[in-house]
Amino acid sequence: MSAMSGKVVQNVFVAQGYQQNRQSETQYRRDCSAPYMRKLLPLQGGKLAWTGISSMQMRNLPKYQSGFVNRGTVYCNAASSTTAVPALDKVDFLKLQNGSDIRGVAIGGVEGEPVSLTEPVTEAIAAAFAAWLLEKKKADAPKRFKISIGHDSRVSAQMLQDAVSRGIAGAGLDVVQYGLASTPAMFNSTLTEDDAFFCPVDGAIMITASHLPYNRNGLKFFTNAGGLGKPDIKDILERAADIYKKFMVEGLTNLEKQTSTSIKRVDYMSMYTSDLVKAVRRAAGDIEKPLEGFHIVVDAGNGAGGYFAAKVLEPLGAKTSGSQFLEPDGMFPNHIPNPEDKTAMKAIIQAVLDNKADLGIIFDTDVDRSAAVDSTGHELNRNRLIALMSAIVLEEHPGTTIVTDSVTSDGLTTFIEKKLGGKHHRFKRGYKNVIDEAIRLNSIGEESHLAIETSGHGALKENHWLDDGAYLMVKLLNKLASARAAGRGGGSKVLTDLVDGLEEPGFAVELRLKIDQNHSDLKGGSFRDYGEAVLKHLENRVDSDPKLQKAPVNYEGVRASGSGGWFLLRLSLHDPVLPLNIEAPSREDAVKLGLAVAAATKEFPALDTSALDEFVQAF
Repeated sequence: MSAMSGKVVQNVFVAQGYQQNRQSETQYRRDCSAPYMRKLLPLQGGKLAWTGISSMQMRNLPKYQSGFVNRGTVYCNAASSTTAVPALDKVDFLKLQNGSDIRGVAIGGVEGEPVSLTEPVTEAIAAAFAAWLLEKKKADAPKRFKISIGHDSRVSAQMLQDAVSRGIAGAGLDVVQYGLASTPAMFNSTLTEDDAFFCPVDGAIMITASHLPYNRNGLKFFTNAGGLGKPDIKDILERAADIYKKFMVEGLTNLEKQTSTSIKRVDYMSMYTSDLVKAVRRAAGDIEKPLEGFHIVVDAGNGAGGYFAAKVLEPLGAKTSGSQFLEPDGMFPNHIPNPEDKTAMKAIIQAVLDNKADLGIIFDTDVDRSAAVDSTGHELNRNRLIALMSAIVLEEHPGTTIVTDSVTSDGLTTFIEKKLGGKHHRFKRGYKNVIDEAIRLNSIGEESHLAIETSGHGALKENHWLDDGAYLMVKLLNKLASARAAGRGGGSKVLTDLVDGLEEPGFAVELRLKIDQNHSDLKGGSFRDYGEAVLKHLENRVDSDPKLQKAPVNYEGVRASGSGGWFLLRLSLHDPVLPLNIEAPSREDAVKLGLAVAAATKEFPALDTSALDEFVQAF
């Protein structure tokens, strides 16, 4: 253990009693396995943000949890309960799929939102991932597989981490718990080669629901090949449904099984952040404190990104006073941790201005998205962040293709292709779609080094196509550091100068047209079929309208130009909604485009066009 330099915080052998039916949470929490699992939480030393549990969560823990202190070896043999336990509810596992993620309601109390991501459900999903992983990697040399688990600051995070650990352990795999972590770090743990951190792991699970409300949670899965795709998630959920059925049968007869596993607890984030620091130092010619003299504030929105100030910026010499909402708090009391949210962006802008900082950085809950603000309070997000990252990447890889989502502006295309000399490949919405398309282009000989969404998801080829909000910000810091090392000052002006010449619309709006799935006009069909019919009708109208020009290359929905601007109507990836994006030189021009869409959509009574009607009538 001395060789591990204290990096391993806990190595607890648990002979854990499994009671598969845990519908009665009170009874379950009295099982001796549960409290001991929860005593794995606190890391030894370090700041509260790195204990893996927020102060708010600590306040809400039951008394018996916070009252125990354990640092040694724990043996627990759970006796069979003599109390009758209700049967588990039936669950439609496929409804938990959200593209390449799993999402559900983990905390009750919100009207109309019943809990769907329960502990037994989560345990079944984790066991299914373990089975899927064993099958996919069966050609590897015989060994005992390891899966790492991390979570963001949500109030249900620890409960679900326990459930995930049980599912993995029950499948005979080793568990490595990271506590509070970022989504990018979890993928990174499948690539890191360091025995002291039990890396590389064979698979990784991040417990997060991104910027969704406090009662939600979810799971993201990784192997060293990257994040799992939609077909993989469907496969895992189908397996989970079968596993859950066995839980139900065992629960009805009140059966228990017993399993033993070695559950390790390590501070992997210390390694991950150290690598980020090294990257900036390298960019500045191995200067120890290349950001000395810079004042940079961070807004973590009470998510998992609070580490960036103390663990990345300060070791590089930056002043971080004025940083805010770094403490993890799963109720998100200050604002939604979302770089696209107006309130969140207003908060970081104000922090920059109040503290006269050179730069502001903001993250989403699990740090796979980010945005920035320059010293004047100018936002560097959405199209501007894409333009900035494109400028940086095209300096390093002239002529490369930049892959983006479908709602990027025409001005961005002109900027990338005319000013920067690159190629803009506008694809579909969805970060996994964008990343997979960049990988596909490279596979057919078209060089691409950046895949990025307007949402703040950005992935670089040099970083294993991982959408890492922290790494995106490191690329910006590299520019600041290298400019300082070369004797060029100017603070964040170094960055804003890179996007000089980006044409931005005078007016932009996004409207959401909802499909009423219970409307008779669907005639028993799916909302997806109905939405596709709307799009086809709009496409025909565009083709016959001389004032509109359909985009010659388009991979999603209907995109057309006119009145100096453009619109895109597309079908949501997951919901019965048709989002409509309009950008134009003025509101008047935008209304003209809106009227063209309204004329086509009015023939579909199941489509709620009230938002569009209000927009065009208000002018």
